[in-house]
Amino acid sequence: MRETHSPALKDKRVVITAGAGGIGLAMARAMLKEGARVSVCDIDEGSIEALSGCDDRLLALQVDVSNPEAVRSYFEIVQQRFGGLDILVNNAGIAGPTAPCEEVAIEDWRRTIEIDLNAQFYCAKYAIPMIKASGGGSILNMASNAAFFGYALRSPYTAAKWALIGLTKTLAMELGPYNIRVNALCPCSVEGPRIDGVIAREAASRGLSTEKIRADYQRQSSLRTFVSPEDVTAMALFLLSDSGRRISGQAIGVDGHTETLAQF
Repeated sequence: MRETHSPALKDKRVVITAGAGGIGLAMARAMLKEGARVSVCDIDEGSIEALSGCDDRLLALQVDVSNPEAVRSYFEIVQQRFGGLDILVNNAGIAGPTAPCEEVAIEDWRRTIEIDLNAQFYCAKYAIPMIKASGGGSILNMASNAAFFGYALRSPYTAAKWALIGLTKTLAMELGPYNIRVNALCPCSVEGPRIDGVIAREAASRGLSTEKIRADYQRQSSLRTFVSPEDVTAMALFLLSDSGRRISGQAIGVDGHTETLAQF
């Protein structure tokens, strides 16, 4: 007897921040394939324009999620277009500066915290009433394996990611009675331009080659490898589907088992 595929997220209404590239775009494509209606927002105007009109179930808008008023307006548009919300994927984030703490510019600290932590709060604040009104759903925050370790030369990023785990667990407690699950994904280095930039900046800061820094990063994982956007997406789909219906308040590594973030 032939089995038929039932899309795991059929008719779910999803918001993915920073969804026009990298992990966010991989998630958007996968969720559309699984039957969802997806809205992506991103600060990159060109990437948003490239997505506009490519699928009648995809809403793509340029939004600066570090601006709380822009976030409020965005979720109003999502409400108007989708009639509600079931899932929020808080994916937006930046790498922040690579420098000893005393050399980090105050503005760089503020910007990293604003995007990697405050923006997650802004999006949750406006998404939660919509998800409650839908009778339940999920919030998935994008943290990092840096949420479990100290991380030399990356103090703003690490501080934000540790705080995001605390926010995740607290929201899970607050929202569980409303049938809303909240989890955090904690990938290691994800293949792509962002980690390439991090490696280049660290190599310059430490006076080493990019090849040396890349090898050091890979040795931090038991599997000695980076992960792909598709690896992270696979875990996200599991958590957001019925398969993950009893999982909440968790910080889940997708990282090949990080052993340390210590510098070599």
